[in-house]
Amino acid sequence: MEMTRKILVVVEEVEVARTALQWALHNLLRFGDLIILLHVFPSTRSRNKNKQRSLRLKGFQLALSFKDICDQVPDAKVEIVVREGDQDGRTIASTISEVSASDLVLGLHDRSFLHR
Repeated sequence: MEMTRKILVVVEEVEVARTALQWALHNLLRFGDLIILLHVFPSTRSRNKNKQRSLRLKGFQLALSFKDICDQVPDAKVEIVVREGDQDGRTIASTISEVSASDLVLGLHDRSFLHR
């Protein structure tokens, strides 16, 4: 009996991120797998709670738009995670470990931490 896989997809406001999600849905997803949509919003230097709340809300709304893509696949299980973090991938790496993800999917673009 195979274990359920957790596929972590990085949610960003770029078209390549949506393309990466669609690729994962068509090429990786098997029945019973869980798609975890992760959005990392940048840490603010100020401790302004309203600004943090606004960034978190925008990230959640963006993740919901990605969930709409997943909802087109029958029986797709989706979870949304929105975190404050860094721009060099440490937050993504720690989330992978935390949720025990088996796969990481992200769109590569010129502002990506992997591109640098």
